[in-house]
Amino acid sequence: MMKKYLLAATAMMFLFASCGKDDPDIPPVPELITTLNYTLTPTNGPTVILSFQDIDGDGGMEPTITGGTLSANTTYSGSMELLNESVSPSDNITEEIEEEDEEHQFFFTTTVAGLTLDYSDVDENDNPVGLNSSLVTTSAGSGTLTIILRHEPDKEASGVSDGDFSNAGGETDIEVTFPIDVQ
Repeated sequence: MMKKYLLAATAMMFLFASCGKDDPDIPPVPELITTLNYTLTPTNGPTVILSFQDIDGDGGMEPTITGGTLSANTTYSGSMELLNESVSPSDNITEEIEEEDEEHQFFFTTTVAGLTLDYSDVDENDNPVGLNSSLVTTSAGSGTLTIILRHEPDKEASGVSDGDFSNAGGETDIEVTFPIDVQ
């Protein structure tokens, strides 16, 4: 009788060991992104950091979102940082996106007139990623900037390489809307 339980337990162990993360029948588990920092460094003037933090993930406590005030007629270099701060030490999700850049793309949408964004980085297939960007302001105004990270988008679909996510497909890893003022 004990032999049957031992045999069954051993078989189950091999079954679970064979179901790894590379198994195509098992959908990937998305990384928990608790923190997104979008650092905007101007050619002249103070650096602005747009920040999202939700340590407990979806549900529970409300996230903390910090928007920013940008200067009119200014060009900013943007860099993205993503973390999972629910574990100690925190996981740097940015590094994973850099390693798997062909499977990720950031999309930026804004309601601020006179604010434009361009990609400053590409994956090995010469498609945009968005960990680095260029943000340009022209006139004063206010509104929002939404940042969306898509996992496994169709980067060859119409408009996707220009930042249009409507045809991108894939799954949204994180989507954050920041309040923006341009003065």
